[in-house]
Amino acid sequence: MKRFISFLTGVLLTVYCHAQQPVVDSMSIPRSVISFNAADGAFSITRAVICVDPADDLLVQTAASSLQKDIERVTGVKVPISATVPRTPAIIIGSIGKSSLITSLVKTGLIKDQWEAYLLQSSGNRLIIAGSDRRGTAYGVFELSRQIGVSPWYWWADVPVQRNTQLFIKKNVTFTDAPKVKYRGIFINDEAPALSGWSKEKFGGFNHRFYEKVCELILRLKGNYLWPAMWGNAFYDDDPLNIKTAEQYGIVIGTSHHEPLMRAHDEWRRYGSGKWNYDSNAVKLRAFWRGGMERATNEKIVTIGMRGDGDEPMTRETATALLEKIVQDQRKIITEVTGRPASETPQLWALYKEVQDYYDKGMSVPDDVTLLLCDDNWGNIRRLPALRERPRKGGYGIYYHFDYVGGPRNYKWLHTNTLPRIWEQMHLAWAYNARQIWIVNVGDIKPMELPISFFLDYAWNPEKIGAEDLQAYTEGWAAKQFGAPHAKDIAVILSRYAKYNARRKPELLDDKTYSLASGEWATVVHDYNQLLKKAEIIGRALPPAYRDAYFQLVLHPVKACANLHEMYYNVALNKQAYAHKWTAANVYADKVKQLYANDSLITAAFHQLNNGKWNHMMSQTHIGYTYWQQPDQQSMPEVRYVNTDTPMQAEKNQANRKKAIIPPGIKRKVFYQQEKSGVSINADHYSQAVHTDNIKWQVLRDHGKTGSAITPFPVTADEQEPGGHSPHLVYEIYTYSSGEFSLHAYHSPTLNLHNTKEGLQYAISVDDETPQIISINKEDKNTGSGIWNKWVAENIIIKTSRHRVDKPGKHLVKYWMVSPGVVLQRLVADFGDTEQSYLGPPETLHDTLKK
Repeated sequence: MKRFISFLTGVLLTVYCHAQQPVVDSMSIPRSVISFNAADGAFSITRAVICVDPADDLLVQTAASSLQKDIERVTGVKVPISATVPRTPAIIIGSIGKSSLITSLVKTGLIKDQWEAYLLQSSGNRLIIAGSDRRGTAYGVFELSRQIGVSPWYWWADVPVQRNTQLFIKKNVTFTDAPKVKYRGIFINDEAPALSGWSKEKFGGFNHRFYEKVCELILRLKGNYLWPAMWGNAFYDDDPLNIKTAEQYGIVIGTSHHEPLMRAHDEWRRYGSGKWNYDSNAVKLRAFWRGGMERATNEKIVTIGMRGDGDEPMTRETATALLEKIVQDQRKIITEVTGRPASETPQLWALYKEVQDYYDKGMSVPDDVTLLLCDDNWGNIRRLPALRERPRKGGYGIYYHFDYVGGPRNYKWLHTNTLPRIWEQMHLAWAYNARQIWIVNVGDIKPMELPISFFLDYAWNPEKIGAEDLQAYTEGWAAKQFGAPHAKDIAVILSRYAKYNARRKPELLDDKTYSLASGEWATVVHDYNQLLKKAEIIGRALPPAYRDAYFQLVLHPVKACANLHEMYYNVALNKQAYAHKWTAANVYADKVKQLYANDSLITAAFHQLNNGKWNHMMSQTHIGYTYWQQPDQQSMPEVRYVNTDTPMQAEKNQANRKKAIIPPGIKRKVFYQQEKSGVSINADHYSQAVHTDNIKWQVLRDHGKTGSAITPFPVTADEQEPGGHSPHLVYEIYTYSSGEFSLHAYHSPTLNLHNTKEGLQYAISVDDETPQIISINKEDKNTGSGIWNKWVAENIIIKTSRHRVDKPGKHLVKYWMVSPGVVLQRLVADFGDTEQSYLGPPETLHDTLKK
């Protein structure tokens, strides 16, 4: 034992010179400690003993037990757990300051005094997993579990564990890792009817058995934070073992933006007396809040402030002075209950919806409180701190959404969040120093598996995943769930269906969404059906063990959404045919009935998976909306039948389209005008990008509704004066028209992040004209209503400028940077005959013209 202690001390002291430095890049990328070749390995995992000090934290014991189970899942061998270190091969697990197996050996080192850092180090017949604290240790343990082939989604998505008895620990591997964002978590919300029905059937409700599964998932995903389910539920009140489960798994518990001092909203209905109004009922409210603080003895972040009852605004007359008084009284309760200054208890104040207005008007909040900035519930961040703002001790965080109940319409059925947009918005948050808390509303957890993984992975280290890494990330994620052979194709499907869904949430779809006359509807349906065919082919090629997971994570959402789009397409065809009294109306009507029935059959197939394990989980209604709120029951769209035979008439295609004037002898990429399409260009297909020393144009692959997008980097750059050699993009077009025309610039629906008078701006010019400066979002005076409804429902902001060209032929469109954070997806030059469509005209023909 002494020899081993001497060896381990020497190894750990080799990193002594880095003791006070952040984790360096070369060490922070998890390296594999696993080999499948005995010649490369120091020892076989199946011959190892897991060593953990019984005096270490309960979470460390839990992680060690989970590792034992994971090794058995993979190898079939149950390795022993010991409180001492034998001479035989050993996996030694412990946290600094708690474990006698670690603390006596580590006087200082790379991970000491860091938040949630871990070290994995192998040498000889030892693998050491050391953590700077209890969660750091657990993350190191679950990193090993990932590397031996246990997906964090092994239970929540039935991802199979591949059996392999040939697992060896590599020789002389050392790496460390630690998170960049301090608190990283999920919010279970809007959980009825799906998750609530499922949890009641499988666990008896949202009790500790349910939360064991949730907490384990969060920990395996390297998260640490949870807002529990709150629709008629109360984490602390429903099951006294819930709090013990959170502590066992080391998960920090919080409450949502309208649940102060660890009290669930439903508890006021259960135990409150009088109105939820601090002006008239302060004494009872303070007693209610005190009870919440006295009960929550676990690790937590306390929400402070107050909103109206039931996630509503407070009265219109509410003044910032009253809110400041409420916060002052709440912090007094925190101090009295904990026996420590309030500043020693982590707190947040969520600037959600109207609460942000109070902050903008100057409400004072104690410096140690984290200001939780929010998106608009549709994935667009509303406010970010100024770069030159005085740092706050409590810092800033972000509350984000993958699911929402509210206007312009609920969206809570399927995954509709593209990784490129999540990355782009959270990259803004990181760049502008909102780094203390990242929490995302994930609805029912399923079917948000991929975006949850990405959100928490990105929160762990935003500097590790760049704009150009997203498809590789998706491929890697697919490989972890389904193996390498089909990972690339599966990643394409995952990215594509999210892109299609993000164009318009499924709940917002109807027969009028896409243009029938232009052929847009037919193209959308064809593309989705082609994606479905590809998904089905891969599904048949996968080994049977993967098929439940594949149906949940890939095939079901593609199949369900392809069916939904085709149903609404046939509704549109039925209406058109009925208006002309064509007999085809009856065919289309029958098709709608069939597709409507298919929707239920697809849901039933999901509920029957794995002997009914996921029954109820896809029971969210999604057809038959009449306003923002979901229908209690689905209803088939109305169709009409005709009773007479009328010959179907076909519209003749116009073959005599005018052609662009393209002079010979050029050799470059060009775009030329087409009848009914104008000139349409995807933003990344520029002819020239003009950068400066400090600013470059960054393509955001697959970010747009139809293609990729582009934005200036860094996102923290100063505003630019357009003109000359300032940053701009050049698009070369050829027209057969002359005179005035409109130039439509399609932008991602980014909001006025810094609350400036003009909002975010860009500039546009044609040929040598003076650039016109245009704001993309200054019209949004009240996010949550007005023009904002259109922006988020259509997931685009289209700004239009007017220009003039005196003659046909070549022209240069120049798109100038003014504000950082503006994301361009497409440009369309419209000479008056461009057909109206939801996605805009397809990109007009372009080529590299030859002599």
